[in-house]
Amino acid sequence: MLTHNVETFSQKNVLLQGEWRENKNGNRITLASPSNGEEIGSVPALSEEEVNEAVEASNAAQKEWAKTPLHERKQLLHRWADNLVEHKEAIGTMIMQEVAKKKSSAIDEVVRTADFIRHTAEEGVRLNGELLSGDSYNGGPASKTAQVSRVPLGVVLAISPFNYPINLSASKIAPALMTGNGVVFKPATQGSLSGIMMIEALEQAGLPEGLVNITTGRGSEIGDALVTHKGIDQISFTGGSETGISMSKKVGMVPLVLELGGKDPAIVLEDADLDKAAKEITGGAFSYSGQRCTAIKRVLVKEEAADELVAKLKEKVEALSVGLPEDDADITPLINDKTADNVQSLIDDAIEKKAEVVTGDEKKENLLSPTLLDHVSTDARVAWEEPFGPVLPVLRVKSEEEAIQIANESEYGLQASVFTQDIDAAHRIADQLDVGSVQLNGKTSRGPDHFPFLGVKNSGLGVQGVRYSLLSLSREKVKVLNG
Repeated sequence: MLTHNVETFSQKNVLLQGEWRENKNGNRITLASPSNGEEIGSVPALSEEEVNEAVEASNAAQKEWAKTPLHERKQLLHRWADNLVEHKEAIGTMIMQEVAKKKSSAIDEVVRTADFIRHTAEEGVRLNGELLSGDSYNGGPASKTAQVSRVPLGVVLAISPFNYPINLSASKIAPALMTGNGVVFKPATQGSLSGIMMIEALEQAGLPEGLVNITTGRGSEIGDALVTHKGIDQISFTGGSETGISMSKKVGMVPLVLELGGKDPAIVLEDADLDKAAKEITGGAFSYSGQRCTAIKRVLVKEEAADELVAKLKEKVEALSVGLPEDDADITPLINDKTADNVQSLIDDAIEKKAEVVTGDEKKENLLSPTLLDHVSTDARVAWEEPFGPVLPVLRVKSEEEAIQIANESEYGLQASVFTQDIDAAHRIADQLDVGSVQLNGKTSRGPDHFPFLGVKNSGLGVQGVRYSLLSLSREKVKVLNG
């Protein structure tokens, strides 16, 4: 299991109906490293019949799991977290190979995930119901009381993305298990080897047989069978907005939690601490080569501060190392050639529309240098489209009202940053931005993981964050006592 040498080809099977097994038809998907194109492993390509088996197995096991005392669920999650930390090097190495994330960040992801699981376990035992008295409502009798408790939804379909194959999977699975649900886990195809290793650690922690089932395969082949299955009681999806919107139209009354795309702006006023702003914006824009929904994806800066900010950004961006994840480079190859070509097309379009290349604009296959663009106009695609790569456009604005207008015209509404030393201006701007979260004098970021995390418009549906996820993965059950 987890002790294998991940530097060699890893042929993984899936956990299905309590057994690690190959799929019946033997079809497999071979995965290659984004860094060098070498094959690193393979996973089964499941059929719709096997998808059905997975959902049925989770439903059967969930009935007993829902009866399991909270303290026993908590202990399982703590053992899972311990196993992940114990094997952080092996799992981190697989993340590095599979999605080209630099080694230190990949290992940090495993440790952060263990912290999330532990916090979820502790918060989960503190979810309490309430007792309501009938006479607290006008005309209600004191003899009537309502006992309100929280119960599991049933079986949760957890669909994770490639960019955080452990953290964004466990952030769905851990609260689902803690609240008494079964899980069908669909990892991103590029990321499924890491995801399977995560579930291996969970099984070794004492996972009840059949409670969690893994469904690997192309979303185009088994996606509809999963999301429309009558045995699925909630779907938690992280991925592209187009896919999420399409999914929402298919699932009917099944509750959804969607974490989708973003076009997070950093608004910089003339009185901002520009050294701090440049540092935070660079980190927010280029961490994991910009392949994050919460990456800063455009800068809206007041004209008075633009020249100085761009100069400071140029210095920070040019200090980023470019290379391979094995060498712990800051900028590593993008997940595939299609993504890299799209990012390059956005850069080329901006240049055609009179943007200035401050630094960067070098491409070798799927490795792009971090690119800073200045004087980007609002008719450039990169001003509106989510690149998911290492490019940062700077749009100069004449007023905070113009910055707010441009920010809000986006189809997305995940996060935004505001840089200013005027606290009144910071709050004034934040109150007018159509986003889920506003960072004041800091980069856009998902965590800490107990904070609420949400998007509006085409950026998402529902709220995540430890306690918020626990609430979304359970529901109220009311018993009315008539005296």
